[in-house]
Amino acid sequence: MADIAGLLRRLEKGGIPITPSIRDAMLEVEIEDFTDYETEPFYVDRPVPFMETDAGAMKTISAPHMVATLLHHMELKSGEDVTILGAKGGYIAALVAKIVGEHGCVRVLDPSIDAVVHVRQRLTHWPTVEVRELESIDVAPVAFPGELHRVLVTGQVNSLPDWMVERMVEGGFVLAPLGPKTSQQLMKMELQEGELMPTDLGPVSFGPVDVRQGEPGPMNADELADMIELTIQTCEDLGLIEDDERHAMQDLIVNLRDLPADLPPPGEGAIPMEEHPMIKLMWEAAPSFFRLWPMLQTMIHPNLAQPGAEDWDDFEESDGSDFEL
Repeated sequence: MADIAGLLRRLEKGGIPITPSIRDAMLEVEIEDFTDYETEPFYVDRPVPFMETDAGAMKTISAPHMVATLLHHMELKSGEDVTILGAKGGYIAALVAKIVGEHGCVRVLDPSIDAVVHVRQRLTHWPTVEVRELESIDVAPVAFPGELHRVLVTGQVNSLPDWMVERMVEGGFVLAPLGPKTSQQLMKMELQEGELMPTDLGPVSFGPVDVRQGEPGPMNADELADMIELTIQTCEDLGLIEDDERHAMQDLIVNLRDLPADLPPPGEGAIPMEEHPMIKLMWEAAPSFFRLWPMLQTMIHPNLAQPGAEDWDDFEESDGSDFEL
């Protein structure tokens, strides 16, 4: 096993909160038990895959700095009842089970039967962890305990499912990356006097909870509109966009969202590529759209922060605020 202690030291130096219980759990639970893929990237603070679907979608275990960040915000203690939506290979579930102890309970829910089978195989010796398959994220699990105290959503969702909100106990909370596939905000939603009170913990970039939504395929109109919105915001922050370009892109966003919801993406269905409404709109928005295309590509393939990388010691300080998956 590689130097997990050194990794934790670098994470702390990078501003990632590592409590004694999180440290003990990450020292004792070995990432190698939860994936058959190469784990060297994990020790330089990168995500590692644990499974790939037949359609080519990859499911990963989050980078260590994000794992530690999620555990910190879960405020776990001995005897806690925790629900995890999104398998993450079983690694996070094992860490949570270690922290909450033998009197705690951990329930893992995932809409992918392949992910469920994988996690069950990896957690055979963890009696306090139960793993169940969901029909879908929006459908409540069958024969599932009614009350939810602590819920961790380990992948992107647009919004919390109704059944999750309805079963939350007073004082309970959900920690989830909420937003479109292109980018999300890590939100802590706590039930106080019958109302969910949000706390924004910063921007993150997670893959979807449902692995089927992460399978490679053409981008639809709403996804492209989301991407352009994020690009405009980034360019504005960097002073890289003129008013006329911003207005052109905002018009393009409106037009994309006005397209029929059942319109297949370019390259799918019977519509020739050059006649596809999305392609026509992009050409109409030229040259502004094409000038911003390199930035759009950067949004699609972001550079991920890794404060636990081995060269982190070269930096004297960091506020640790730029954390991503």
